[in-house]
Amino acid sequence: MKLYFKFFAMHLKSRMAYKKSFFFAVIGQFITTFTAFLTLYFLLDRFGSVKGYTMGECLLSASIMWISFPLAEWFFRGFDTFPGMIRHAEFDRVLVRPRSLIFQVMCQKLEFTRIGRLAQGVVTLAMGIAASGVEWTALRCLCLGLMILGGVCVFSALFLIYAALSFFTLEGLEFMNCFTDGAREHFAYPLEIYGEGFVKFGTYIIPYALFQYYPLQFLLGRAGAGFAFLPLLAPLFFIPAYALWRLGVRKYKSAGS
Repeated sequence: MKLYFKFFAMHLKSRMAYKKSFFFAVIGQFITTFTAFLTLYFLLDRFGSVKGYTMGECLLSASIMWISFPLAEWFFRGFDTFPGMIRHAEFDRVLVRPRSLIFQVMCQKLEFTRIGRLAQGVVTLAMGIAASGVEWTALRCLCLGLMILGGVCVFSALFLIYAALSFFTLEGLEFMNCFTDGAREHFAYPLEIYGEGFVKFGTYIIPYALFQYYPLQFLLGRAGAGFAFLPLLAPLFFIPAYALWRLGVRKYKSAGS
């Protein structure tokens, strides 16, 4: 952890060398997410509800995605830019260092500007809490925290899968953005509104539902307390992600310089 904090301080110092640039980048990130908020707001303001979910409930649902995703980007952004390391043979240097490969790639890039997106998510969460009518108990507060942590785990695992696939392709696969950036936007709504197929996909394939849809039912009083702990299963998604990463490392051949 001591080494990680050194990397953290180094990246922060580098970003703060150009404070105005950093500030405007943060504002830009905030505005980018704000457009998605406006879409949700005007849709619910016009129709009142979407398949029985009110504006406050949808804001609560969206805030989970809009907080967990930028947190995953903030700390796991190095995997999102990993294909460049493969193409330029920079991964060769990583292999000869006496540190964990995942740790080194994770520390390659820390995206501090994602604090803008995170701020938008926090604002949305505050609005959702105020408008949803949820009676907040200690268990519901715990569930909310677990939902955010579960989301960070799932998105971080997706970034790891994206990086692992580039061992075989040498280029980043753009379709993976459907499961990261795309999911942040479209799955901000409760999965139920898209149909049963999406709920099954988010349960058995990529576990968005484990940290968003099912725990949300508990928060809204539509399911039992057992649903509050389903986000604890989200870290299990790291198992196939790590297995694919290890396979990619074993198959790795340098692309040259």
